[in-house]
Amino acid sequence: MAARALMFQGTGSSVGKSVLVAGIARALTRRGLRVRPFKPQNMSNNAAVTADGGEIGRAQALQARACGAALSVDMNPVLLKPQGMTGSQLVVRGRMRGQVRAKDFQSFKRGLMPEVLDSFHALADQADIVLVEGAGSASEVNLRADDIANMGFAQAADVNVVLVGDIDRGGVIASLVGTQAVVADADARRIKGFIVNRMRGDPSLFDAGMAAIARMTGWRPVGLVPFLDRVRDLPAEDAADLHPGSQTGTQGLRIAVPCLPMIANFDDLDPLASEDGVCLTMVPRGQVLPPCDLVILPGAKATITDLAVLRDEGWDIDIHAHVRRGGHVLGICGGYQMLGRSIADPMGIEGAACTVDGLGLLDVATVLEGSKRLEEVTGRLLPEGVGLRGYEMHIGRTAGPDNDARPLTDLGGRYDGAVSPSGRVWGTYVHGLLADGGTRAAVLARLGARSHGHNHDATVDAALDALADHLETHLDIDSLLELARPVSRQREIDATLSR
Repeated sequence: MAARALMFQGTGSSVGKSVLVAGIARALTRRGLRVRPFKPQNMSNNAAVTADGGEIGRAQALQARACGAALSVDMNPVLLKPQGMTGSQLVVRGRMRGQVRAKDFQSFKRGLMPEVLDSFHALADQADIVLVEGAGSASEVNLRADDIANMGFAQAADVNVVLVGDIDRGGVIASLVGTQAVVADADARRIKGFIVNRMRGDPSLFDAGMAAIARMTGWRPVGLVPFLDRVRDLPAEDAADLHPGSQTGTQGLRIAVPCLPMIANFDDLDPLASEDGVCLTMVPRGQVLPPCDLVILPGAKATITDLAVLRDEGWDIDIHAHVRRGGHVLGICGGYQMLGRSIADPMGIEGAACTVDGLGLLDVATVLEGSKRLEEVTGRLLPEGVGLRGYEMHIGRTAGPDNDARPLTDLGGRYDGAVSPSGRVWGTYVHGLLADGGTRAAVLARLGARSHGHNHDATVDAALDALADHLETHLDIDSLLELARPVSRQREIDATLSR
């Protein structure tokens, strides 16, 4: 039997598409279907490593987890990782293809459609249903001509669309009905149903609203989804979902994280934030780092850029004062690079070729060159010998006396990271280090704190189950299955011949 597919597009960014697809994927998987997630084009600095050594957006990794599928580069064939206001690193089918400016990307992205369709059909070959997530807004008619992320893909792949609106923002009737008004007639006919997401309060108060949208558009009302607090236990998709100034907990171990503009893979923080005895504060720009026990410098998509911002904010002064007072610092990936003596970019990977001074808290130096390391890793935290697992995702080599004398981890005979002579400054390239309960407990013990030993993976899975239960209650899942079309390869042939 041919696989089916259904696409979920939004009236705008951050309307909850990623979470809805994850929940629907878990619900359909529990019904015994082989489900695969797919996003033609994504823009995010939060990425995950696949088993075959590629990378995809973190949201698709969560969706794959929801349906119990191994991560594949085909789940997100085009990934843009912003490195500034105008440019991004381009990743195609898991591999870096170079840097692109936003304006230039618009002109050649249509040429990526054959690879996008190849990935889509590769997933369809192993699935009963493929759940496709759009990007941004379906109504971006100014970008429609070369689109591969929303209606351009829907037409090329011959899939139906369900449109998602966010009532929590206000104006959801106008945003849904207005989408039908502004898109081309052929695109409007692709939309077969709609979902209103994040309702707060009594859902019956919007019964008339759902009826009005259905009457004005002719689309099937698939459901009104109330706000679900358990979604907070799921990893955020990108930096837009962060809340600078937010704080978890009110007492216990104090952790401060400066919110830098190119922050990446910040889900490294989630296991700490969910510890009962931890107070984690995301410090916004314009504020000093508060008194704390630990400062964490997370990953960065543009390390030199973020280091410059850190200095502009005066956070370098705050961090040095924190260390002099006996505080601890943990740098992960780009944060590790910042902690060293220097960062050299001789090939101009992040911009103009240059060498900049680091914070000088670790006696190591970084050179940004060579291919990107994308690898799942296992090993031991040193000196405790506690087992660890995680992944590496970085460009550059970091080495020096602190790495030679006091590495932080042993990755099967390959040593990673560094520890200062005082034992209070730590750096590592390993993302996901703190997700494992044993490793996290060992790190907290160094700070005189005790982990409550919760299993972070189990917390995420429980949240996915709760989300699936929620959507089974508030969405017409059977209607979604009816709206899903069999996957056809004829459109792929036609689209290729037309170029």
